[in-house]
Amino acid sequence: MKFNKKKINVVDIQKAKKSVFATGIGNAMEWFDFALYSYLAVIISKNFFSPVQNDELKLIFTFATFAIAFLLRPVGGIIFGKVGDKFGRKIVLTITILMMALSTLIIGVLPTYDQIGVWAPILLLLARILQGFSVGGEYAGAMVYIAESSPDNKRIRLGSGLEIGTLSGYIVASVLVTVLFWTLSDVQMNSWGWRIPFFLSIPIGLFGLYLRSHLDESPIFENDISENQEQQPGLLEVIKTYKKDIFLCIVFVAFFNITNYLLLGYMPSYLDENLGISDNISTPVTAIVLIIMVPFALTFGKLGDKLGNKKVITIGLVLGIVFSIISFQFLNMGSLIFLFIGLLMLGIVLSVYEGTMPGSLPTLFHTDIRYRTLSWTFNLSVSIFGGTTPLVASWLTHVTRNNLAPGFYLLAVSLIGLIVVLTLFKDTSGKSLKGSYPTVASKAEFQEAVENPKDSLWWKMEQTEKE
Repeated sequence: MKFNKKKINVVDIQKAKKSVFATGIGNAMEWFDFALYSYLAVIISKNFFSPVQNDELKLIFTFATFAIAFLLRPVGGIIFGKVGDKFGRKIVLTITILMMALSTLIIGVLPTYDQIGVWAPILLLLARILQGFSVGGEYAGAMVYIAESSPDNKRIRLGSGLEIGTLSGYIVASVLVTVLFWTLSDVQMNSWGWRIPFFLSIPIGLFGLYLRSHLDESPIFENDISENQEQQPGLLEVIKTYKKDIFLCIVFVAFFNITNYLLLGYMPSYLDENLGISDNISTPVTAIVLIIMVPFALTFGKLGDKLGNKKVITIGLVLGIVFSIISFQFLNMGSLIFLFIGLLMLGIVLSVYEGTMPGSLPTLFHTDIRYRTLSWTFNLSVSIFGGTTPLVASWLTHVTRNNLAPGFYLLAVSLIGLIVVLTLFKDTSGKSLKGSYPTVASKAEFQEAVENPKDSLWWKMEQTEKE
């Protein structure tokens, strides 16, 4: 086997850690906006769907607006993914954070239905569509950038840092909304108080823009793609050649995001509308759970590098099966301590995925098609499964009149995920990214890669089998 040691990617671990922080800011921005929409869904429904008499239907319309916007994510993924593979990962990450900040601000300044009639929900939908389009290139780009900038043996743990951005954005939103609920009256909150958090998107966005503008391009893009773009396979060819990897990605993203949106998107409204637990109580309890999730996610990321991502993801799915029904039973017991335990159970399951997925999903695809394929595949799955989770959960609860219905939904998804992971997924922790030479951060790692060419280019055997 020919092995050119000059193609080994050597990275600075400190720079890799800085890139995690810079990309994590964008993720924090995305989830700050998402958390605001989730926590304030009841108030938003009253302001933008006031003619609807049934409060439950108002909430469903609000979540429907939320879900429809997700349909633009695959479009954004296709466009930004193609740009990212052609011109670099950095330029896309710079554009998307500006678009996310703008769309979040727009929601905060929109007139209500009582002020401009039917144009209010239409403009709300357009703002969510802009958000969905920009996020289509954001998260996949961040995952790819971190994976390509990290040493192979630390890729999972550094990738988990991206999800710390998710939790941080959500925690900041939780704390801010809690303070507003505690300091403002219901009338003030419904009238103008709910707008205040959306204005913070501008300073967060500008800070993220500053950090990203000072990033270097990923070493793998510079070494493997930037000067070798003559023959890029088309979409149909990619689907035909990598159908197994695409299927795996869709399933991974499905169980990850259904768990994610069930806890972080649907839960505030579920507790309020179905259990009568006010935001004044549920929001701070959720914030505490999110804070606890941070060390859990980092720990599972380290375990992913040490034990292998397949084993750790399997642990998460088993926990999802065990905790799915029990957690919702605890939530329905009417006690503060049981509320905390139920949310924490779901939080631990989500922590497993947050610790492993950002560093695992980019390993499914080859370097020359990684960004665009991961981008549209990820966003297609998020749109179908993640974005619809609050809507599906609301509908299941409404139709069955069973408050445990969302738990059964999570149970079914976790079972399917476990079967797929055990039968189709091969561990990728510590291995070079498909289509590229190893990425190392020390002389010892460099020498090991040179001395073990077959292990370093393990993906060539898989590529040969496909051909």
